[in-house]
Amino acid sequence: MPRAAEPTAPTRRPDRGPLDLDRARGRTLDAVTTTAPPGIRDELFGPRRRAVTVGIVLLISLVAFEAMGVGTAMPALVADLGSVRDYSWPFVAFAAATVVGTVAGGRWCDARGPRRVLLGAPVLFGTGLLVAALAPSLPVLLVGRVLQGAGAGAQGVAVYVLVALVYSPAARPAVFALISSAWVVPSLVGPPVAGLLAEQASWRWVFGGLLPLVVLALVLVAPVARRQEPPSRPAAARRGLVPAAVVAATAVAAVSWAADHTATTPLTGGLVGVLALAVLLPAVRVLVPRGTLLARRGVAAVVAGRGLLSGAFFTATAFLPLMLTEVHGWSLTAAGLPLIVGSLGWSASSAWQGRRPELSRPVLLRAGFACVGLALAGLLLVTPTWGVPWLALPLWALAGTGMGLGFSSLSFLLLAASAPERVGFHSSAAQLADQLAQAVVIGIGGALLAVLASVTGGLTALVVLLLGMAALGAALAPRTAPVAG
Repeated sequence: MPRAAEPTAPTRRPDRGPLDLDRARGRTLDAVTTTAPPGIRDELFGPRRRAVTVGIVLLISLVAFEAMGVGTAMPALVADLGSVRDYSWPFVAFAAATVVGTVAGGRWCDARGPRRVLLGAPVLFGTGLLVAALAPSLPVLLVGRVLQGAGAGAQGVAVYVLVALVYSPAARPAVFALISSAWVVPSLVGPPVAGLLAEQASWRWVFGGLLPLVVLALVLVAPVARRQEPPSRPAAARRGLVPAAVVAATAVAAVSWAADHTATTPLTGGLVGVLALAVLLPAVRVLVPRGTLLARRGVAAVVAGRGLLSGAFFTATAFLPLMLTEVHGWSLTAAGLPLIVGSLGWSASSAWQGRRPELSRPVLLRAGFACVGLALAGLLLVTPTWGVPWLALPLWALAGTGMGLGFSSLSFLLLAASAPERVGFHSSAAQLADQLAQAVVIGIGGALLAVLASVTGGLTALVVLLLGMAALGAALAPRTAPVAG
């Protein structure tokens, strides 16, 4: 591929970032910058940017605390409002609503700018927290979960758009490192705090306790959000985005239901799962850039890479505690240690890449996929009954390191490949790739456990599948470099 000319320095406007990314198409990441420019820390935490930087981190932390805490408190919640057979529905409601919120938020940001989404999505998320905290019954709780999911999805896209508008390309690796670090503290303290609240007070505080932080995040982000204007050249929206999002959300719910019921009703569960995937595929084609399913060079490959990386890592993370408890007899507390180690590795490597904006992001992405792949290959020595369970600790530290390198690189590449009027659509597509890949591959994992009727056999087959996804991602990493066009 021919190398493009060196970029010119971006022209900055007050309170609007150097969103001249349409001119950045065709540059390889090696040419974005050759040396780390001075003043990145001032750009993030100087007087003009400190509040919005802290606000962005807080917005992401809120979703992370909610995600980490709800899973811990769910047994107490279900015992109070429902029964064990209702266990999955609060998760399904959140996931399905997130799909719709992500697409709607991206479409709004591209058409009218991120201002109203940045101000409205946290309010929607906070309203969902309040409804859940006060819910007298499971149906009302599910309404709260839908509001939370819609707000979280729209909020995540708006944060990406705001990063593109406010921060220079050289500062974005550091911004994405901060966003990654926003998951570390919730991963470490969220589950024990949520468990303590559920045991000593009420599971309702897991939702209600976050409301003051929602207000604080909104206060910090609001001044910059109000100054964001609609794009000067809004792109024509692709037809059928919101209906396709509703179809995809329904398919996600069906995949989750099928995964839960494959063991008890294999024929019905399998049929529903197949039909859900058949409906999901055409919907996804509408919701992502053209060529994503073929990983076409450029932004399509970036979106495909997000799906491969998230699907491989988070699916393994979901099944790793099961591997350690069921196969090797570890306690739940001990089985959670690899996840903590992985979070720390993710944060450390993300911070490292954030201090090196001169490095090629496709190269870092390939290194990230390689780390995740090596960790998954190592898990093949953990899944058998004769395996070595303590290997999960260093292996998941390696996997987390790969995520810190790869995920932050994909976020940077996404903005580098997006014209200003397409940032919302591309950001929503990338986040949808995360959500849908996890939902589908986790569902496949559950089906493998049911069909093979063996935890060891099912987990081994799943790890081989995930290893193939990581290897494919490493092979496709060079395609993520921005292309001329």
